[in-house]
Amino acid sequence: MNKQDVVAKIAEDTGMTKTAASAAIESLIDGVTRSLKKGDSVSFVGFGTFKISNRKARTARNPQTGEPIKIPKRRVPRFSAGKALKQAVK
Repeated sequence: MNKQDVVAKIAEDTGMTKTAASAAIESLIDGVTRSLKKGDSVSFVGFGTFKISNRKARTARNPQTGEPIKIPKRRVPRFSAGKALKQAVK
């Protein structure tokens, strides 16, 4: 399922136009992105939680040359599925 499929499903289920459903999805994505950028987590009860995790700096190897390369520390988004989502997928 991709973004356009989600927009079509929301439009069908709610009676919204596809344009309005697309705007709602864009707003949701923007809100989650902004919150994560600030370092806040975003929770949807029963669905899951989006949060930021920190990766340490490390040394890796280039698989073609075997040469060591340095990978800097960075922040990455994480998603933890909620209990209801885990049960639904079982």
